[in-house]
Amino acid sequence: MSLFTPDAAAALEGPGWLRQRRAAAAEVFAASDLPTTEEEVWRYSRIDDLDLDDFRRVPAGPSDEPLPASLRGLLDAAGDPAGLLVARNGRVVRADVRDDLAAKGVGLRALGDEDADVLGAAIDEAPDLFCTLNDAFVADAAVVEVPAGVTVDRPIVVAHVTEGDGVAAFPRLVVDAGDDSDVSVLEIQVSGAGPALVAPVTEIVVGRAARVGHLTVQQLGLATWQLGLQVSRVDAEASLRTTSIGFGGDYARLRTDCRMVGRGATGELDAVYFGEGDQMLDFRTFQDHIAPDCTSNLMFKGAVGGRSRSVYTGMIRVGKDARGTNAFQTNRNVKLSDGAWAESVPNLMIENNDVRCSHASAVGPIDEEQRFYLESRGVPTDEAERLIVTGFFDEVLGRAPVAPVVPLLRETVAAKFERREG
Repeated sequence: MSLFTPDAAAALEGPGWLRQRRAAAAEVFAASDLPTTEEEVWRYSRIDDLDLDDFRRVPAGPSDEPLPASLRGLLDAAGDPAGLLVARNGRVVRADVRDDLAAKGVGLRALGDEDADVLGAAIDEAPDLFCTLNDAFVADAAVVEVPAGVTVDRPIVVAHVTEGDGVAAFPRLVVDAGDDSDVSVLEIQVSGAGPALVAPVTEIVVGRAARVGHLTVQQLGLATWQLGLQVSRVDAEASLRTTSIGFGGDYARLRTDCRMVGRGATGELDAVYFGEGDQMLDFRTFQDHIAPDCTSNLMFKGAVGGRSRSVYTGMIRVGKDARGTNAFQTNRNVKLSDGAWAESVPNLMIENNDVRCSHASAVGPIDEEQRFYLESRGVPTDEAERLIVTGFFDEVLGRAPVAPVVPLLRETVAAKFERREG
């Protein structure tokens, strides 16, 4: 018997408006069927393997367990952040922001009684059923608020910890950057070694002429399922750079929707992912041009070793009013073992003639000419291949919005490369 029922959602505590929102979402979820691979947006996925009865909700709250080593390493690498929020099994247990920024109105907190308009600020309607599931069972939502005209000089860190075997968690983050503000956010997803289900939702609202950087590092345990969503809304003359790092998970899926809603908006979408063992890493992207004279540029790079698989499907959508669009989409994959595989399917949907759009994809082994060049200069084959793979990812890692953690990410890439045949 499923534990994800309207009655279960109604039993969760919270502000009245949130309980009403949960109830409405839970009714929709209960009346819906789970998606299948017959649907185009779920093609190539492992969604048919999901059984929600394998997972249980747990009372979210304070925990005496130490933070996972993977999280501690990233927190140490981030240095002295402008603010730090930690959520365990979806419940915010710590939220601190620097005093001088708090005095300027910068907020880092869980949702409160007055936040009915905050949740869903970037989402007109749920893009998939797991966003609805998150709406139904979100315990807390982490909120990052930056008032108009305020610059946050160091990254804000938001860490989501999922702990406990068989646990289902529903992390939520809303980043609200006011007009002409400037902020970078590091979002971290970690979990234990046992089986778990994580359905995170991240909303990013970029006000007029604001500048937002967002780096997500997904280092979930290798028995965790992730069904994630990131939705951004970019206003006129504003810019967003979001970089997604996918290292963990058994089946880890992230859908990214970037909507350019104001004239002259820019969305830069990057990702690095590396599969090992039997992992499956699944990325679906939508670059949605609604307003005129907007630019989006996507660069997703992945590697697969062992028997792992990756999936990338992307869509550039240019609306009728989006004249002057510049939109580019590139996905490149390196296959490191005979048992690994990668799917890459870029797409365009264009309803205006005054545009510049292109897409490109590639799947293949390590470049033989590059390897031969290094070998001819005395570099051993294994070291040559490692250098090629790390260099392949550096195009993306070198421009990540939170630079202090990049050396640690490079170390993770190197460690995964050493295990590529496993």
